Amino acid sequence: MRSTRFFTIVISIALVVFALTAGSRAARQPETMTSPALVAEYHVVEPAAESSNPTDQGGGIKENIPSKYTTRYQEWKDEFLATDAGKQQWAYYANNPNFTLKIEISRQNAEGATTGNYAWNSAGKLTAATITLGVRLDEGYPNPIYFPVMNSLGPSDSSAKIAGVTLAATKLAHEFGHVNRTAKVDPALYQLQGQLIPEYNKIFLNNGRNANDPRLVEMVNRIGGTPVEIWEDREYWGEANAMAFLRDRFSEDNLRCSLFNRIRQSVDLYARNYEDRFVQIAQATPSHKMCGWR
Repeated sequence: MRSTRFFTIVISIALVVFALTAGSRAARQPETMTSPALVAEYHVVEPAAESSNPTDQGGGIKENIPSKYTTRYQEWKDEFLATDAGKQQWAYYANNPNFTLKIEISRQNAEGATTGNYAWNSAGKLTAATITLGVRLDEGYPNPIYFPVMNSLGPSDSSAKIAGVTLAATKLAHEFGHVNRTAKVDPALYQLQGQLIPEYNKIFLNNGRNANDPRLVEMVNRIGGTPVEIWEDREYWGEANAMAFLRDRFSEDNLRCSLFNRIRQSVDLYARNYEDRFVQIAQATPSHKMCGWR
């Protein structure tokens, strides 16, 4: 298992190099790209964080959806709100006068989504974030390495076909997971990571890929991990929230267990160190059926 995880990390680093040099979609980002290519191919690029929120945005959820996309967006939103997890999280942000959550739709990154434009006040409290959804959010299945939950919804001979609207709502849940988690982290550390990860990648790509370089070791100590480890942690929090949505969405044990088993297989392969956060979701299933999770 350790060798599998080592191989995964090596592949992720190699793909960062590829993304910076090849003509792929991810490679069209600036050379200071902070996320691994397998993350970037779904999120594309995270909007820059702000150190403070200079204006009063009024609080609540602000939906900026062009009229031609209103119908599909409403279907995705209704599906998200069909679950307890979705309703609770939506209500929390909609009724929070001290936090503004913007939701937008973009033709760029059509099958993906991203969350960013985070802002904090002088007390270190998160006060704003923006979720940007692709216009074809109900299509496309991200890779299983960083997105084991969303990937589990892909076509399979052993499970029923999942509707595109559910896929879109799962992706929305993933983005809400990012907002939920970022509200709990140290804003100074988050912003420091944003500053130093591009520098880490630049040094790594020019020193013969030597992770033991003293400059890189110092950066790792300052930002709490390697860039790959930091992005793993962020994405798996998003995926844990997506799993909570699916737990609530499917009350029938057979279908839910089919999905949970697929999630578990990917977590076993690629995210073993983060298994606990997924186990906690499985444990909270109303029927108490763990679907193979221990």
